[in-house]
Amino acid sequence: MKLTDTHTHIYYQAGSPELALQMERCLASGIDRLFLPNVDLKSVDLIKETVAAYPSNCFPMLGLHPCSVQDDFNSVLNELKQAIDDTKIYAIGEIGLDLHWDKSTLPFQQEAFKVQVQWAKDLDLPIVIHCREAFDELFELLEDLNDNKLRGIFHCFTGNLEQAKKAIDYGFYLGIGGVVTFKNAGLDKVVKEIDSQHIVLETDAPYLAPVPFRGKNNESSYLKYVAEKVADLYHISLEELASITTQNSVNIFGV
Repeated sequence: MKLTDTHTHIYYQAGSPELALQMERCLASGIDRLFLPNVDLKSVDLIKETVAAYPSNCFPMLGLHPCSVQDDFNSVLNELKQAIDDTKIYAIGEIGLDLHWDKSTLPFQQEAFKVQVQWAKDLDLPIVIHCREAFDELFELLEDLNDNKLRGIFHCFTGNLEQAKKAIDYGFYLGIGGVVTFKNAGLDKVVKEIDSQHIVLETDAPYLAPVPFRGKNNESSYLKYVAEKVADLYHISLEELASITTQNSVNIFGV
């Protein structure tokens, strides 16, 4: 069985013994493919260090997280683009819109998103989208940016069925994480209505730990709890779900 964590910040453990311990637990659970989303300039080197330590298991993505977008975003993007030009990456991400913490930066977030989507198109790469309390604003952007090069993942998807179908119509997979195990989140009902060909699995570690670890630090080895829940929703074996979702990740990332 081979499981793929399409979104993990395990690189936060770079330079500490904890990284090796977490990777050991991942590999013991059949989780041997981990995709690492960048958030800001500081995390670039952490990702590179982690990938260098586990080149067969860890795959880098680079992008500017919407919560890291401020009025100096153009200069930050210029530095980030240099890193992208010097690094083998598999997606632009995580990028998107976040209106939970600071709505005042929305114009900056929108512009940064458009710039980075163009990078992805120029490099023929997928994008990994972070969307929090901003579905309407994000879909408005995607409507303008939509073409045959636009593709990727709606990371940590927590929308309703209508939003799920809309994301899929734009050519995106849905990243399903620990929230699907939460009793009253409602994501389980949405997933049941979506064909498994449209989803991938993720942890977003160290955030959003699944039941039975809800409220604690998450890690990529906990992906098996997400996978078990989703397999149960589809009434298929864990091995079959692992095969489907890992193949979906290969379709997206090309590796």
